[in-house]
Amino acid sequence: MNRLLFSISLFFLVLAGISPAQAQDTTAKQAIVIDYNTGYVLYEKNADEKMAPSSMTKVMTTYLAFDAIDQGRIKLDQTFHISEKAWKTGGSRMFVQVGTDVKVEDILRGVIVQSGNDATVALAEGLAGSEEAFAQAMNQKAKELGMSNSHFTNSHGLNEDEHYSTARDLATLAVRSISDHPTHYHYHAETEFTYNNIKQGNRNPLLYRNVGADGLKTGHTDAGGYGLIGTAVNDKGRRVVVVVNGLTSEKERADQSTQLISWAMNGFEDVTLFKAGALVEQAEVVLGKQATVPLTVEKDIRIPVPVAFRNDLKVEVVYNGPLQAPITKGMVVGSLKISVPRVKDFEVPLVAAADVEKIGLFAGAFAKVLIMLDGGKGR
Repeated sequence: MNRLLFSISLFFLVLAGISPAQAQDTTAKQAIVIDYNTGYVLYEKNADEKMAPSSMTKVMTTYLAFDAIDQGRIKLDQTFHISEKAWKTGGSRMFVQVGTDVKVEDILRGVIVQSGNDATVALAEGLAGSEEAFAQAMNQKAKELGMSNSHFTNSHGLNEDEHYSTARDLATLAVRSISDHPTHYHYHAETEFTYNNIKQGNRNPLLYRNVGADGLKTGHTDAGGYGLIGTAVNDKGRRVVVVVNGLTSEKERADQSTQLISWAMNGFEDVTLFKAGALVEQAEVVLGKQATVPLTVEKDIRIPVPVAFRNDLKVEVVYNGPLQAPITKGMVVGSLKISVPRVKDFEVPLVAAADVEKIGLFAGAFAKVLIMLDGGKGR
């Protein structure tokens, strides 16, 4: 029997009322913008280039701390002892005092809000006994999260030769930080924290701009330049994640990250093309008790669509047909190919939504003869 390819093009005019998405660029050396709800990359620039993550490293440190809290290994109201090493750590500081015992929750705020390197070392030592052991835990977690181009040698991000990450890996970390620790995420939105009678503001510039931002972390070293992991959510629940690095000043970091957040928020909208279980197409069947079988998707198909190109959205149903019975419900029999301008094309498996039993031996033999006489077309 000849193998035939069926291709059905469907065009969706589904959006209205928001600004068009224009081609975007940034002065950052490395950057990526991700639609959080769907996981699709809206923009990238040198996203897999190794770079110094600076204090953006601290997102991994707090991720591991939140893991420990959720697993019951530590509690927010317990205390960690401040070692001389933590106290002496240079750079930005929470101003903890050597030899004192500080609540875990205060240390977390010192890391997230104040970007304190002293607090970060104290957290690492409290969790793993030493910063070296904690770095091993960071690298293990990075592998688990799929951060394949990252390696950590410390908890805070001060320059070391083998301490690196990528914009894509940091975006992966940001997405998992939001989704895996929702009860603790609110710390990232705090704009100030006072400890030891010293009030310090959050360095994330997005929190002070009207873009819906609620996280996550800035970074700056001579090696990495000015960087930021930012995220914002609108009143419809649509969230975007932005990572930029290699910028030349705090102002440039603020302006470039705001520009990318605004572009991603205003120029795209998440659209559900098909609900899980919805009928996508009826596929022709031969040698079966039914002449067709409904095709469906197992999960909601939701994608970010740029408004300026909404008329060019293309969906193709592809399967090798006619399908031959028996067919079992849930069997993958084809694919849904979706092409979205400005967004990477992708495929989704199509599955049979019903069983189709094979016809009896005599009827099947007769049907095969008809198919052969029809040139293998099955109709």
